[in-house]
Amino acid sequence: MRMNFKLSSLKRTHIIPGVGLTLLGLLVAGCPAGKAPPEVPVTDKIVIKGSNTVGEELAPGLIAEYKKDKPKQVIELETKGTGYGVAGLCAGVCNIGAASRPLLKAEQEQMQMRAIEFNDYVIGSYSVAVVANAANPVADLSREQVRDIFAGAISNWKQVGGPDAAIHPCIRDPVSGTYLGFRELAMENRDYTITNMSEFTNYAAIAEAVSKDPNAIGYVSLDLTGRSGVKALSIGGAAPTVAAVQGGKYPFARVLHLYTLKQGEPVQARDFVQFVLSPRGQTIVEQLGFVRRP
Repeated sequence: MRMNFKLSSLKRTHIIPGVGLTLLGLLVAGCPAGKAPPEVPVTDKIVIKGSNTVGEELAPGLIAEYKKDKPKQVIELETKGTGYGVAGLCAGVCNIGAASRPLLKAEQEQMQMRAIEFNDYVIGSYSVAVVANAANPVADLSREQVRDIFAGAISNWKQVGGPDAAIHPCIRDPVSGTYLGFRELAMENRDYTITNMSEFTNYAAIAEAVSKDPNAIGYVSLDLTGRSGVKALSIGGAAPTVAAVQGGKYPFARVLHLYTLKQGEPVQARDFVQFVLSPRGQTIVEQLGFVRRP
């Protein structure tokens, strides 16, 4: 897909926890406590900063669709983590902050000190389903078992109630935001330490590999769980379904947000957000393997 929009950066830089908060403190330090921050200058440009999860595939896809109707709209996208977007929005260097988590308590406290308020738009959810070969008798794993399989502590299916066979994990490639996303969601940020794991550049390739290997395990988007030869595993009894994700019952999911400033939300930013929330925008969310908002 060719995208004729301006991107200030497509680098998927991983920001360690706390860095975004530090940036927030530094960027808003010049705003006296109790006074409203300077409004983002109203320009013809939409500037989006924040979450790698939103920025890797979802935001570019939404931008491309949006620009079909507004080809002259300049949109800049820079994704270095949710904290980066929160800090940038507070500092007035972007007018949309993309986030894959709620605001941290410390971020809220910083904002309260500076009289900054956000509009919080939930645009959908990022979720991954753990899949095994359809012939595998294992149907359910605990969160701890999933963590230990991909971190290398569990290496044989018999350790989780399956056959006496080595587990063959299939994962995304390290440059993928999903590689980090799964590590955060399912592995408690532990490292992938498996020697026999296979890396793939997309979910479809993982599903294909799992369908051909009776001892494989992998993770894919929810829309791929119906592929022939694979089956989705429940996690602690919760199946990876759209209803379970939207209801907050499935553990490997993360609600996605777009934040804007309440004090002077630019019309261009509001228009883009409303497009994302529209049926057309939500269809793109689904087509890209995410879960639409409830």
